[in-house]
Amino acid sequence: MRSSNRIGGQCLAAGALLLLAACAGEPPAAPPTTLARPPVQKTPLVADEPVIVGAAYTIGGVTYTPEDEPQYDAVGYAGWYGEEVEGNKTANGEAFMPMAITAAHKTLPLPSYVEVTALDTGKTILVRINDRGPFANDRLIDLSRGAAEQLGIMGEGAAPVRVRRVNPPEQDRALLRAHQRAAERLETPASLLTPLRTKLPAPLSPAITPKAVTPRPAPSSRPSPPPAIRGGYVVQVGAFASRERAEALAKRIGATAVESGNLWRVRFGPYPTRTAAQAGVRAAAAGGFENAPIIANDAR
Repeated sequence: MRSSNRIGGQCLAAGALLLLAACAGEPPAAPPTTLARPPVQKTPLVADEPVIVGAAYTIGGVTYTPEDEPQYDAVGYAGWYGEEVEGNKTANGEAFMPMAITAAHKTLPLPSYVEVTALDTGKTILVRINDRGPFANDRLIDLSRGAAEQLGIMGEGAAPVRVRRVNPPEQDRALLRAHQRAAERLETPASLLTPLRTKLPAPLSPAITPKAVTPRPAPSSRPSPPPAIRGGYVVQVGAFASRERAEALAKRIGATAVESGNLWRVRFGPYPTRTAAQAGVRAAAAGGFENAPIIANDAR
């Protein structure tokens, strides 16, 4: 009973004090809280799991077989792609970000990490592969605009590179997943660059004009586009004011760039029937362009 009376008395006293404070025009102070705000969880924008190798696939009549090659090390030519495909899904389902340090490769797992070395300068950067391509036999890899800028290979044509698969520390992986640059690697010495250059395959396309192989041709020497063919159906991926950007995209996905008025259109086909054009729809989807429309081929 004594315990109950003491509690009741304390409650009455507290009520009286609150009443007096209210009458005096001063609101009672809020009781302190001991609840802490939960910490903000920082998660990467994209994830490295699951790793996708994938089954063999065919683009433009060429079959590619993905493989998990831990010791992958090759030399070839690199191009780049950017704003013309911004926001499209990459082959592993991520949204393509032009300034993220990413790349497209025909067969390496998605995602995987590679060191890319510019064979004309020795500069080396870490790149995250999350897309398929380029679907032209004369290029080894296509870099995002951000990766090409970091490597210093912006411009027309393609650049000679070495692509070597690596297993970087989690800190570097996290930076690339967050669309940031990892620290640049040590530059490759000239004593190693020289033998690497000797392994470069001969360029197969007039668009491949790396400084280490042949001088870049003047714009006037660029080959004429193939004549437009009327009739049938085509699968249209996009239209661009820039011929260079249209041709770069067409080469990456195995399509054709066709001049039409003031625009350059990137298309698959033509196909004799709408049913046959479904092959172009599948090829466009494999290149990151889902639900590309089938249209009558009026060469416009």
